[in-house]
Amino acid sequence: MTGLRERKKAQTRQALADAALRMFLERGYDAVSVKEIAEAADVSVPTLFAHFPDGKESLVFDLDADREQQLISAVRDRAPGTGLLAGLRAAFDAQPRPGTEGQLRDFRQLIQDTPVLASYFRNMWQRHEDALAGVIAEDLGLDPGDVAVTALAHFVFGGLDVARRSDDPAAALTRIFGLLETGWGAMLEQSRRE
Repeated sequence: MTGLRERKKAQTRQALADAALRMFLERGYDAVSVKEIAEAADVSVPTLFAHFPDGKESLVFDLDADREQQLISAVRDRAPGTGLLAGLRAAFDAQPRPGTEGQLRDFRQLIQDTPVLASYFRNMWQRHEDALAGVIAEDLGLDPGDVAVTALAHFVFGGLDVARRSDDPAAALTRIFGLLETGWGAMLEQSRRE
């Protein structure tokens, strides 16, 4: 059970992230100061930096560390007899879908239109991909630099990106994971027969 202090810290962290994102979407990332965010969440600037020591960009990606840990857990802690890709797919399905489609579109646009956020996102994405490759290698007893491990992690993340942009992300993710599990050859063979 989480103690009162931990709950208060989590609430403060969430209030800061929520205030920052709301203000960034309303006025633009560069037009909002750290001081304004702290005031909107009713905390001091040092308190903001205690929760987000990496600065203003990390307020946008407040779930960064949690998401990476979820990826690692999806592989390490999957149910016995569950394949690696099935474990990852179940973890992606279990993640909450934040906001409406319009809010997600605005969030993506904010990142795309703000060079510092786009750069932060690319670095975060690569870090998550590397962490996934590492845990896959560990699970399979392979070298983390093995090209197959690196490629699989890359394809998983690429699949997530493609699915996210689809009209039906859940159906797209199902199809993409199916391709990852059975390979492109099976799909190509089926299309030739049709």
